Amino acid sequence: MKKKVLYHTEIENTAGIAGKIQALTGGEFKQLTSSPLTDNPGTNPEQLLGGALVTCLNATIEAEEKRRGLQHQSIVRASVDMGRDIKGFQFWIQAQVKIPHVSVKEAQEILAICEQRCPVAKLLAASPNVEVKLVDKFDFKEEAK
Repeated sequence: MKKKVLYHTEIENTAGIAGKIQALTGGEFKQLTSSPLTDNPGTNPEQLLGGALVTCLNATIEAEEKRRGLQHQSIVRASVDMGRDIKGFQFWIQAQVKIPHVSVKEAQEILAICEQRCPVAKLLAASPNVEVKLVDKFDFKEEAK
C-alpha cells in the first residue's frame, strides 16, 4: 500500500530524560520531560505513550459512534507500568474502554472495529505487553504488579 501522508510532524529531544521535547514541524508543542522515578516537573515516556493511546483510540471510537448516529460518551483510560527486564526496562500497558450508552454486544463491535482503525492501537497490537479491554467499571488495582 502506497503511503499517503495526511499530517507530518518531527519531534526532537536533545537532553534525554531530564530535558524537553519539542515539535520542529507540524505546530507548536514543547514539553518538559523527567524521569517518573523522581519528583522533578515534566512528563515522561509512560505518560506520553498512555496519552497517545487513549486519545487516538477514543477519537476513533468517537468517529464510529458518530457513524452510527450515537452521541459520543466513550471514555478510555490506560495504566502504564514500567519495570526492569533482562535487557533494561519495559512497559506494560492496559487500556480500559467504557462505552456506557450501548449494549455490551454493540460496545464489543465498536471496540473491535476501532482497534483495527486506530493508528496507535495498531502500532501496539503486536506487543504481548499491551491489552485493550472493554469494561463497565474502571479498575486497574488488580493489574498493578
